[in-house]
Amino acid sequence: MPTQLKVQQSQQLRAKPDPSKLGFGQIYTDHMFILDYTEGQGWHDARIVPYGPIELDPAAMVFHYGQAVFEGLKAFRTEDNQILLFRPDQNMERLNRSNERLSIPPIDGEFIIHAIKELVHLEQDWVPDLPGTSLYIRPFIFATEPCLGVRASYRYMLMVILSPVGAYYSEGIKPVKINVESNYVRAVRGGTGNAKTAGNYASSIKAQEEAKEGGYAQVLWLDGVEKKYIEEVGSMNVFFKINGVVVTPELNGSILQGVTRASVIELLQTWNIPVVERKLSIQELYEASRNGTLEEAFGTGTAAVISPVGELNWEDKKIVINNGEIGPVAQRVYDTITGIQNGTVEDSFGWTVQVGAPAKV
Repeated sequence: MPTQLKVQQSQQLRAKPDPSKLGFGQIYTDHMFILDYTEGQGWHDARIVPYGPIELDPAAMVFHYGQAVFEGLKAFRTEDNQILLFRPDQNMERLNRSNERLSIPPIDGEFIIHAIKELVHLEQDWVPDLPGTSLYIRPFIFATEPCLGVRASYRYMLMVILSPVGAYYSEGIKPVKINVESNYVRAVRGGTGNAKTAGNYASSIKAQEEAKEGGYAQVLWLDGVEKKYIEEVGSMNVFFKINGVVVTPELNGSILQGVTRASVIELLQTWNIPVVERKLSIQELYEASRNGTLEEAFGTGTAAVISPVGELNWEDKKIVINNGEIGPVAQRVYDTITGIQNGTVEDSFGWTVQVGAPAKV
């Protein structure tokens, strides 16, 4: 990894958007970070440059064989104008796990965090200050070598772009309805399900579209072999509270190892709330709903932190959870993690990382 980071500041800064009208991933800041990889030379030429288009050869291997991985994290503005990142080391560790699975050279996580901090500090005026808003950070790596041979690329580009995003729940947390997917398969053990690679998300779009046509916000994925064990909900990990015990599917090689997932487990353990990672079948979940022991359900991820589930549709059988309302565990987890992120709850875990000096007012 390089030891120096060059900075080229843009001469034409964009007007900042109205923080009350932010969506997700549609507005981008003035600068971006780029790092190149060349076989024999390693990662080199670290630079922050004005945001803009990049040029790729039509034969760039990412277009043909899909070597592309990414991450997602956020920067938050506190009441005293500090800017905080949430567990960026975990994102870098996962990025390298994805790299390994896709035969992409590993990165130096500490250097990339340093680059992200420098980029966010440069763009600090883009970090919104309304409750629930944040600056989304998207690091990604893709193969750039022009070659049509089926092998790992000899050249790559790592980029980081930033996007101010609005509150996920602008009108308060509302549990969503989920369709249990029994036709399409997201991943199988030995595949790329535990890597954050672009192809996983492309293959999930069809099921997502059909779920929305049926009036459902997301899909609940079952395992790809027996189609009976619960894996993920949409692009999030998932938790269920059954008879006082919080259960989440165990990491089996086809489930993404979520940063929020790990944080939730640590919180529950600290609170002495029983939490178990194990195989959980959709049949067991259905029976728990029938006998009254299914108490809560919620997804976890960077975008929403917590997404409560109020209803599941499994083969036209409706599973209503907690009368379609958010449960106390999900609410407590959401309040605690978002509080740590925005600085209103003490970070006793050391999860947050400050970006530079307190931001300008």
